[in-house]
Amino acid sequence: MRVRVIANRGGGAFIRDDKLEEKLDAALEAAGIEAEVRLVDGDEIADAFAEAATAKGLDAVVAAGGDGTVSCAAGHLAGTKRPLGLLPLGTLNHLARDADIPADLDAAAAVIAAGHNRPIDVAEVNGRAFVNNSGVGLYPDMVRFREAEQGRGRSKRLAMLSASLRALRSFKRRRLWISAPGVETPIRTPLLFVGNNRYRASLFALARREALDAGELSLHAVRARSRVHLFWAGLRGLIGRLDQQRDFITLYADRATISSDRPRLVISADGESITMETPLEYRIRPRALRLIVPAPEPQ
Repeated sequence: MRVRVIANRGGGAFIRDDKLEEKLDAALEAAGIEAEVRLVDGDEIADAFAEAATAKGLDAVVAAGGDGTVSCAAGHLAGTKRPLGLLPLGTLNHLARDADIPADLDAAAAVIAAGHNRPIDVAEVNGRAFVNNSGVGLYPDMVRFREAEQGRGRSKRLAMLSASLRALRSFKRRRLWISAPGVETPIRTPLLFVGNNRYRASLFALARREALDAGELSLHAVRARSRVHLFWAGLRGLIGRLDQQRDFITLYADRATISSDRPRLVISADGESITMETPLEYRIRPRALRLIVPAPEPQ
């Protein structure tokens, strides 16, 4: 099996482990994979995946990194028949978790070597692909605050905790308008999540998805009217007591337009903060990406 592995040399995993490149090579070789490993700078990741998507002689492209790296890879491989393999090196690794891809490097390499793949959905906002979720409101603020905290040397988890508290202090509700098939409604919310397929409702951390190929977006707008309401909703979320009808406005659709009275909004997409012009046009691309996953258990 011939693959090209693309990893961000400036990513946190490489900073934390100066022997990670050697471990990557060893895991791939042990799995019997003929791999070309490319470590690239963050601003070169997109070009690297674009070139790999059409390079000749490859059986698959492998993203070695976190959700941002995987999202970039999906944007370039979606719509092609070239499979994407994952070596989860991030903090959360949402897609790998939901696809049952092991976090252990050797075990993930063995999954790639087996070559079993299946089509999954990819979502887009204004043409920018994401594989997990996008957010408007508090969550993009949390992402920006987290990036600032990490720039001061904090770990990602500590930075996210600090960013969550800071975002809660700056609570405000956004005036938005949602247009989807059969739905036209104004909302005022501090936080709007748009998921690639359905998530079981949580709050600041979305739970696992029920499917990766159901062909729909899931929109969850938090109903909280104040930081106190949001705080108590967060506590209910920690103990699994969130109520879908009481705590969220929920909508499922294959496309949705989010309008605002602002010409631009800061949003998140797979954990990265982006400024986009409004309206925000979300859509699902059913079964657009072939993802290498563990083979199903025999019945």
